[in-house]
Amino acid sequence: MRDIVSCFSENAINVSHSYSCSSYPNNACISPSLIPSIQNAVSCFYKIILSTQKQLLVTVTWCKNHTAQGLTINFGNDSSTSFKLNTSGRLFRKKKGSKVIDSDISKIEVFWDLSSAKYDSGPAPVDGFYVLVMVDSEIGLVLGDIGEEIISKKLKASTPVAKTSLISRQEHCSGNPLYATKAQFCETGIQHEILIKCSGENEGLKYPVLSVCIDKKTVIRVKRLQWNFRGNQTIFIDGLLVDLMWDVHDWFYNPASGSAVFMFRTRSGMESRLWLEEKLLQKDQEKVEFSLLIYACKSP
Repeated sequence: MRDIVSCFSENAINVSHSYSCSSYPNNACISPSLIPSIQNAVSCFYKIILSTQKQLLVTVTWCKNHTAQGLTINFGNDSSTSFKLNTSGRLFRKKKGSKVIDSDISKIEVFWDLSSAKYDSGPAPVDGFYVLVMVDSEIGLVLGDIGEEIISKKLKASTPVAKTSLISRQEHCSGNPLYATKAQFCETGIQHEILIKCSGENEGLKYPVLSVCIDKKTVIRVKRLQWNFRGNQTIFIDGLLVDLMWDVHDWFYNPASGSAVFMFRTRSGMESRLWLEEKLLQKDQEKVEFSLLIYACKSP
């Protein structure tokens, strides 16, 4: 991402109150004639801090294509230390089970139950499942809506719980230039609906226009997109400054293999402080920085 970020201007535009968010037409992102693109893969990056202060990076990836659908969990930087499930194959019979992962860094166990999992159009289940990761006999990561019930049955009440933070999420999409997702930018915030739309000639516009909406309010609107194919703005969400960056160069100049990149990145530490009270200094410095990356491929 360093090459992409280096292309953006250092002078971001601050959106500091709700009126600024609605300074564009509220229906700018509404497009009843377009079907939103489909997620092909979703990767979430978690930082786990054990009670011993030992840290571990865990990457959880759900993927789906024409031939397969599955789950991969990687631990640390060693690609050989991973857990994989192909949930769509005929040989996929272990929809529920556990496995010990060979690792030189920690003792890792994975428990899962996808037997009643329900899916929308994306690759990740939305209901009726759980994935539990134990690291050195501590609860490291719990995914799904029935995780707490399983924990209470399988584990002791005294089992330690590690501190886990979602630090990044990546989504790969393909289809129409309309992308819908949800994101929670801080642990104490709520989930926000995000809609990204590229309008063109088929909607009566002379030049392409990029619109980004959050919670049905347009936060940016980029005209003459083929010349303004890279840029950034800063928006204000849940008390945080969030840098919104876009790079749609390949949509226009490398359409055969290129995809657009959209990134939402929160600022941490002193950069994100909008109030200068000394009592908030320590609390703000402990905030976890979060980023959402969307790789968007337009189908011909």
